[in-house]
Amino acid sequence: MVEDTQPTNGTSNRVAEVDYFATNPPPASLDRQSAIARAFIEQHAKQNRKVALVTSGGTTVPLENQTVRFIDNFSAGTRGATSAEYFLEAGYAVIFLHRQFSLLPYSRHYSHSTNCFLDFMTHSEAGEVVVENEYQQQMTQVLRQYRKAKKQNALFLLPFTTVNEYLWYLRELAMQMQPLGANGLFYLAAAVSDFFVPAERMVEHKIQSSEDFYQQAPNGEDGRAPAAHMEGKSLVIDLDPVPKFLKQLVDAWAPQSMIISFKLETDSSLLAEKARYALKKYSHHLVIGNLLTTRKWEVVFVSASGGEQWIRVPANRRTKSVTGLDAEQLAHAKSEPAIEIESLIIPEIAKMHAELIAKGRSSA
Repeated sequence: MVEDTQPTNGTSNRVAEVDYFATNPPPASLDRQSAIARAFIEQHAKQNRKVALVTSGGTTVPLENQTVRFIDNFSAGTRGATSAEYFLEAGYAVIFLHRQFSLLPYSRHYSHSTNCFLDFMTHSEAGEVVVENEYQQQMTQVLRQYRKAKKQNALFLLPFTTVNEYLWYLRELAMQMQPLGANGLFYLAAAVSDFFVPAERMVEHKIQSSEDFYQQAPNGEDGRAPAAHMEGKSLVIDLDPVPKFLKQLVDAWAPQSMIISFKLETDSSLLAEKARYALKKYSHHLVIGNLLTTRKWEVVFVSASGGEQWIRVPANRRTKSVTGLDAEQLAHAKSEPAIEIESLIIPEIAKMHAELIAKGRSSA
C-alpha cells in the first residue's frame, strides 16, 4: 500500500518524478498497452460511464537485470480482485492493474482455491465435461457476471511484475484517464514496495554465492557499489527508497479523479492516526485503514468529509479463513452465506464518488 516517509512539497515531488522516469526504463510493452487503454477509456467516456483504476497484488524488486533473485511480499491480490468485481457490479468500467499471476476478477473463485478447479467438474458417460450439480448455481452466477463484463468490454486487464513497471503504468494510465474528469476513480489496493534498486545500480548477471565463482561488480558512476553485492560470504542489499508519487497523482496526474489509498498496519493504536496523517499529507479523498489480522472483515474509512467510519462484516457472516468465532457462531455461519467485506466497501465508495461528481457539477 502507498506510504511515505519523505518530504512531499510540490518541488521535491516534481524533481523526484523527473529523476525517476528519466533514469529507470519504461516497460517494453508500455506503448502497446497505452494504446489499448486509450481506446478502452475513450469508449467508456463516450458512454459517460465511470472508470475505476484498481491496482492489485504485490510488486517485486529485482536484484539483477537478468533476474534470478528478487524481493517480494505476501500479497495475493485478494482485495483488488474482489473489489474489481463489485465495481463492475456497481456500473463502473474497470482497469485492473495487477501483479502477474495474482488473483483475477471472477477466476479468483477457482484459481487459488484450496481445491483444484477440476474438483468442481465431472464428465458424462458420453465424455462431456460438466460442472458438478452442487456447484452449478455458484458457477453459473460467476460465469454470467464474467460474460457480461466481457460483452460490455468493461474490464481491461493489465499485468505488471516489478515496482518499476507498476509506477510507469500508473503514471501513463492516470494521464490517459484525465479526459474522464470526475468520472475517474483510483482504488490503490496494490502492495507497493517502499524500496527498489535503481537501474544504474543493478548488476547484469546472477549474483554468485560461491566464492569460487564470485567476481566483484564494478562501482557505478557515482562511486557506489551495486545495490546487491557480496561482501565476504554475506549478500549485502542496499536499496533506495521508492519516490512517493501519491501527491503527484492527486495534484498533476489525475487532479479531477477520486483518489483512494490504503493504510495497512499491525498496531491497532496507530491505524486511525496514520490514516488521518496520510489523508492530510496527500490531500486525496479517502484512506481505508485495515489491520493485518482483521483486514478481511473490518476496515475504517477516513475522509475529510466524513471523518471516521468503521465497516464490519457481522461475526456470523465472516469467511471461513477468519478465526475467532465461538462454537455457536460457527454453527450459525454454516447456514448463512459468508459476506465479502468488499461487497460493503464498494457501494459506500460509489456513493461518495457520486456525491463528489454532483458537487463538482453544482459548482461548475
